[in-house]
Order: sequence, then C-alpha cells, then structure tokens
Amino acid sequence: MQTRQEIEKVEHQILAHYAMKSDESQDRKHKEPQDPYRTLYQRDRDRIIHSAAFRRLEYKTQVFINHEADYYRTRLTHTIEVNQIARTIARTLKLNEDLVEAIALAHDIGHTPFGHAGEEALNERMKEHGGFEHNHQGLRVVDEFGGRYPEFNGLNLTFETREGIIKHTTKYDKTPTHRLGEFSPRLTPTMEAQVVNIVDEIAYNSHDLDDGLKANYITTEQLRKKVKLWEKIYSQIEIEDIRLRQYKTIRELINKQVHDVIRHTQKQIDKYKIKSVTDVRNYGKPIVSFSTQHTELHKELQYFLHQYLYKHYKVVKLHNKAKRYLKALFDTYIADIHQLPPYFYEKSKKDKYQAVCDYIAGMTDRFAQEEYERLFLPYTKM
Repeated sequence: MQTRQEIEKVEHQILAHYAMKSDESQDRKHKEPQDPYRTLYQRDRDRIIHSAAFRRLEYKTQVFINHEADYYRTRLTHTIEVNQIARTIARTLKLNEDLVEAIALAHDIGHTPFGHAGEEALNERMKEHGGFEHNHQGLRVVDEFGGRYPEFNGLNLTFETREGIIKHTTKYDKTPTHRLGEFSPRLTPTMEAQVVNIVDEIAYNSHDLDDGLKANYITTEQLRKKVKLWEKIYSQIEIEDIRLRQYKTIRELINKQVHDVIRHTQKQIDKYKIKSVTDVRNYGKPIVSFSTQHTELHKELQYFLHQYLYKHYKVVKLHNKAKRYLKALFDTYIADIHQLPPYFYEKSKKDKYQAVCDYIAGMTDRFAQEEYERLFLPYTKM
C-alpha cells in the first residue's frame, strides 16, 4: 500500500529540481485535512473531473458547432488531447504529471458556448462592466461555483493549479494584468503550467487541421502550397489512400512539434542553469518553448488556419450567428432578471450583469440554442 507521504517522497527522488513538488505547494485558500493516499494535485485533478463545469465541456464547441457532425472536436475532446500530449512532455522533462494533468483538464473550463464567438459576444456586452475573458472566468468557476462542499464555494484547488488557469497563455489567450489578483504578473508560472500553454496550441492547430480537412473547408493542395511543415512531412509519406496519408501527416506534425519543444526546453534549462522552481518563476518568460526555426513554422501554420479555415465563409456565418444568439439571450435576461433560475437570480441582486454573464458562460451550445427557442419562439415548451 502506497501512502501520500510515500508518493511525495518518490517525487523528490524522480522529479527534476525545477519541477513543482506536491508537498511544496502553496496549498489551498481554505485549509483542509490531507488525503491519506492522494497528493494535493491528484485531488485537484479528481475534483475537476467530477465537476459539472468539466462535464459541460462535452457540449461546448470550438470551430465547428456540435450538431454538424459527431466526429468534430468539442472542448472536452480537445481537453483530453491536451492532457495526453502534456503528460508526455512532462514525463520526459521529469515534471509533476499530476499538476500538469490538473491544469490541462481545467484550462478551458471557463469557456463559453460556441467557442470564441461566445467569448466575443459576452465581452462586448460586459464592456462597461469589467469585460469577459475566459481564463478569468475559469478561475471564477473553480473558486465560486460547484456547491458540492459545505465548507467553501467552488472546488478549493491549490494555488499552482489556479495559477495555471489564470495565467494560461497562447496566441488567443492572455489574462489582462489587472485580473491576475493574487497571482503576481512579475512571476512566471510553473513549468507544468507552461507545458499546458504550449500543448494547447499544438493540439488545437492539429485538430483544427483534421476537422477542417474532414469538412472540406481546407484542402491538402492548399496546405502543400502554404505550409512548409505540412509539405515536408506529407511529401515523405508514401500512402495511396488520401485520408490515411492526411492522418499520418497530422500525427507526424504533432510528434515533430512535441519533440522540438522537449529538445529546445532542455537546452533552455541547461543554458540558463534552471535549478529550482524559484529559478523558473524569476526567469521572466517561458522556458518551455519551440526552437526559433520551429516557431516560424508554427506561425506559418497558424496564419494558414486563420486565413483559410477560421475565415471560411461557413465558419464566419456560424460565428456571427452564435454571437447573435448569445447577445439576444444576454439582453433579454438583463431586461428582466426574473427570467433567471433561482441561483443566478439571487446572485443578480448583487450584480445583475455578472450574474447573467455567469449563467450564459456556463451554458452548453445545445442548452443555449434551446433557451433561445424558449425565449423567442412562442410555441416552444418551457
């Protein structure tokens, strides 16, 4: 039988000096007795998995709306992919896999329905009331919502997991400094959080390519002409079946990016003599990163997706339709907050704009569509 203390001892034996150890955590906001068999980060992971907000990720989408086809990625499948790749990198670099997993599973928990369209809609409506940003919303979700524990609101996660949520940074994600609160903007987050940041980009670029090709919104011919990394891999694969050749190209694309991150990060660690978590935090910028050459290739891939997939006319139509849905819901609730369910109605007495924002942000795509029908179509059952 292995106890928590034994797991913590093993961490000190096998993890790198710059890895975040469970027994060195800055702990939780609300003190709790330790679990005899699970570390703090293992409990964080378990609490996230069992939360309602995590389950709702199954019906929240990114680029393609859920009802279009069953095989397109959702926030949940994306999260699972991020978790898998991030753990691979963490294990190789001797980082704390449990902390990486907790952050990976929670990194999108504050997202709205309908992907970035939903975030834009809520940010526009909340412009005069603090705005909306999904990392900040994610922290609000794990800190304030849940209702499963009588001793505190939310999930009462550790400082390091919460920091990984609020400081999640990609090309599309960055929390404004004024929203960081207790998390110093001067300090870089743990390497575990940095791994999740870069893997998020690897995962969504790769699966957006896969989904875009399946939907015939982008083509192999376009990719071969516009994306050097794709052409380099694709041209070396000798498979007649086009779909299998595409699948193998995407797998190799992920592998090349992962291998580059591992090798370059190790070089950074050695070059700058990173010996501790304190060194990581004081470094001032991410240590986990692509090489210079691969950064340029990665930017080229992102530019292609932005121009040819995210600006595809069908994607733009869905994006704008989703924004109209959520803006209409927001305006209708604000006009009469008695339409909110009891929990959010009570919250609206303190701040009706934030209560409406929280309610809509927590919706799934499907629920938002059904709620729109209930509010605007006269013969829809309530």
